Amino acid sequence: MNWSLSLEPLLSWGWTAAILLPVAALVAAGLFLRQRGSWLRLAALAALAVALLNPVLLDEQREPLQSVVALVVDRSQSQDIGDRAETTDRAVEELQARLARFPQFDVRVVEAGRADSADDRTQTRLFGALDSAFRDVPPSRVAGSIMVTDGQVHDAPAQAEAGGAPLHVLVTGDEDEFDRRIRFERAPRFGIVGRPVDLTYRVITTGDERGPVSVRVLVNGEQVSVEQAIIGQETPLELVIPNAGKNIVELAIDTAPGELTDTNNRAIAMIDGIRENLRVLLVSGEPHAGERTWRNLLKSDASVDLIHFTILRPPEKQDGTPINELSLIAFPTRELFVERINDFDLIIFDRYQHRDVLPILYYDYIAEYVENGGALLIAAGPEYAGNQSISRTPLMAALPAMPTGNVVEQGFYPRLTETGERHPVTRGLEGSAAEPPQWSRWFRLIDIQQPDGEVVMQGAEDRPLLVLNRRGEGRVGMLLSDQGWLWARGFEGGGPHVSLYRRMAHWLMKEPELEEERLTAAGRGMTLDIARQTMSEDPGRATVISPSGQSMEVALEPSSPGLFAGSVETDEIGLYQIGNGDLTTLAHVGPVNAPEFQDTVSTTEVLQPAADASGGSVRRLGTTLTGGIAVPNVVPVRAGGEASGRDWIGLRTTNDSVLRSVSRVPLFAGFFGLALLLMALGSMWYREGR
Repeated sequence: MNWSLSLEPLLSWGWTAAILLPVAALVAAGLFLRQRGSWLRLAALAALAVALLNPVLLDEQREPLQSVVALVVDRSQSQDIGDRAETTDRAVEELQARLARFPQFDVRVVEAGRADSADDRTQTRLFGALDSAFRDVPPSRVAGSIMVTDGQVHDAPAQAEAGGAPLHVLVTGDEDEFDRRIRFERAPRFGIVGRPVDLTYRVITTGDERGPVSVRVLVNGEQVSVEQAIIGQETPLELVIPNAGKNIVELAIDTAPGELTDTNNRAIAMIDGIRENLRVLLVSGEPHAGERTWRNLLKSDASVDLIHFTILRPPEKQDGTPINELSLIAFPTRELFVERINDFDLIIFDRYQHRDVLPILYYDYIAEYVENGGALLIAAGPEYAGNQSISRTPLMAALPAMPTGNVVEQGFYPRLTETGERHPVTRGLEGSAAEPPQWSRWFRLIDIQQPDGEVVMQGAEDRPLLVLNRRGEGRVGMLLSDQGWLWARGFEGGGPHVSLYRRMAHWLMKEPELEEERLTAAGRGMTLDIARQTMSEDPGRATVISPSGQSMEVALEPSSPGLFAGSVETDEIGLYQIGNGDLTTLAHVGPVNAPEFQDTVSTTEVLQPAADASGGSVRRLGTTLTGGIAVPNVVPVRAGGEASGRDWIGLRTTNDSVLRSVSRVPLFAGFFGLALLLMALGSMWYREGR
């Protein structure tokens, strides 16, 4: 019961004052002048005032509220090391049993570290979970919080604020744990393919270990070197970026005896390889309508450095003009095709014919250039079928097809072959899905016989139009028409000449994205996406090996001709190995070098400032003589009192309560109040009447 007095005036405060103040003034004057009967007047005034103010005695029935206790349990992956998970479960069970003895506590158990997002999996965010537990609780009802963790918390406040509810931390793990780890100190995000990049790394240990440590260096899964690093010192590393696109650089050290875990014995850096500008030599046999199409396309590509020569005056053209009066540039044949031929990534012969501009021996050099890894594209015109065709030179050893001598002069729609629908050079060309294709016709085709390689486009009467072939270490392409400029000029609506020409050029220069057989994978959150590019109709299933060594099979479903895809949800963060047929690749799922795996040794230092500022405590969980978990006793304490001791932790109780019911007892109402009022006024009237 909680009794209190309340005033419930019969009139508003303004009217009450207007009635009582004049009467009070008369009574005060009588008292001051010591008139007879003044005390009776005062009593009558008091009775009238009490009647107007209407005092009420209230009896409130209140129920005390519980203080809220947050029991935050660390379920991050570092808690799976050793017997930490078991210790945590037993400690939480014991704490819940002890807290259940106190009805004044409302215990809220919050488990952190098992969220679905990759960010929460890679960082222990206990204070975020604590804020969520107290979000709907007023500060006066917060009793305190208990955290069961290994101490590696990544959202601990940088500056602990004094006051507030006590924070108690129970730390799992042993005090003398030993672990060593490796991490990158400096790693660039980009590097030029074929050029060295500079990185630095450091090997760190929590013990007294000193001296050199062997570090294995792997690039895209292949070991490239073994380095020696001094523990604690920043060590430089120089690597050559092998491929364009994403490259995975991995550092690994062996597991030391007695080491806590080997999950942090690897460090990964993702470096995007950037090609230097590709060098292309374009040689046009004569000025023609399609020459500018090639030139404009290659000049517009920022990744291409183009050298273009057009033969305007062949050697057999003799008109008597003195050499010193000609404004033409001599064709530097020796410099281009002997001294610097290996500097070019691609050589294009555009309607070129043998007219003694190049010595016959130089064609041997070009064929050798292709065999050794170079790229050659023949953009053929009528000259390729004539007597001065380059197919009649030593270059024929590198060419994928010989001409029959016929030139087909009729309109036709270039069409993709069945192979071309799957080949990355021609797959998905805009307009190719319709019949006839939604692009313009061409009107000339050079006939060939017995082509080597893959025919990806065909022309009139299903004759080969575009042939792609591998020759030795190099590649050769042959476009058997000079009518591509019709697409560039918009004739009959034009066509996808930019896509076709660019893909041809980049396939010849071994662009990884245009390889016929290619396996790639990438992490998307905690999902591993696998993409397979192939010329076959069924690549089979992909084999995935997780960071812990577990193997699984992933089905690859067709997404478009020549493309297959598959995905799998993962629960491990790290480097995955993916294989399909004779192709393998690597992919990293989750954040690279996540903080959760950097420091795995349990510690009391991270949370000590926050606990001290709140009046709480940090202590390690021990064991009893019987093998149980030594959990400190829980003691309810008042606000402002000590909240921790040698073997106990304190949680604050609240004075807050909730009102359940109210009983009203009017003190000056009914016959009793009326009688008192009449008695006071009658006594005053009687005295005044005398």
